[in-house]
Amino acid sequence: MDQATLADLLARCRAFRDARDWQRFHSAFNLIVSLNLEAAELLEFTQWQSEQGLAERLESDPDAKQALAHECADVMMYLLMLSDAAGIDLYRSVIDKLAINEARYPADKARGVSTKYRDL
Repeated sequence: MDQATLADLLARCRAFRDARDWQRFHSAFNLIVSLNLEAAELLEFTQWQSEQGLAERLESDPDAKQALAHECADVMMYLLMLSDAAGIDLYRSVIDKLAINEARYPADKARGVSTKYRDL
């Protein structure tokens, strides 16, 4: 299967929403709440796990990896719908933010460290 573009994914999310007449529930406010609820579900994968334990579980348990993939998809779908509701070009926003981060975190200063940009 070919990789879809961001616009293709957004179109499919809109079609899913519209077929169910859910647009009335998809205000920016409600989508922000829903996005955060879905993102919080990712935390369940780390509950009672070590970092290494989670990595091993995802490597050895296809069901766990699939469950994580579904949660990631939920987060992405809500993010796409939020950006759409707010009139944000998500692709352009990522490109712009990468440029900001490249300036804040020059590779020669930030390589291998987790220091906040203001402290580099």
